[in-house]
Amino acid sequence: MSRISELIHPDFAKLSQEQRRFVLMPFMHSESAGIHIAALSLFAELGDPATLEYEIMHKKIIDQFGHYPHRNAMLKRVSTPDEIEFLKQPGSSF
Repeated sequence: MSRISELIHPDFAKLSQEQRRFVLMPFMHSESAGIHIAALSLFAELGDPATLEYEIMHKKIIDQFGHYPHRNAMLKRVSTPDEIEFLKQPGSSF
């Protein structure tokens, strides 16, 4: 059992799909690669293909850069040339 699954309250399954999706959003927006590994199964279990696809898109960014480049300015991080090029692409920040 992963540490993330231990965070899921036993009553999680009693929530509606919309409520469960809302509860899982912090996993999707984390900059932790480990959280995204666990989040894939959580979003798959949610049973909402569109939300799972968004998690996959988020995970790809974390896998590529280790963080979300669109947060760099706000967090006073210096963007790499690859990040700058990525941010120029349509849909890079969803």
